[in-house]
Amino acid sequence: MDWKNLLTIDPEKRGGKPCIRGLRMTVYDVLEYLASGMSEADILKDFPDLTREDIRACLAFAADRERRLVSIPPS
Repeated sequence: MDWKNLLTIDPEKRGGKPCIRGLRMTVYDVLEYLASGMSEADILKDFPDLTREDIRACLAFAADRERRLVSIPPS
């Protein structure tokens, strides 16, 4: 999944946080909903502007960001 086609970063919107397709919904919002136990179907029902691809883009973004974190070797 190439999240770069679905996520936008605009300093004028939501403090520059990554948003879905220019909407005011951030990647963080979607990840929080998933972490709290909401299903993909629940999110799509509550936010009809979102798509399954949007949710997958958020997960891909988080995975990519995690992959880029610097690991600290054990001491």
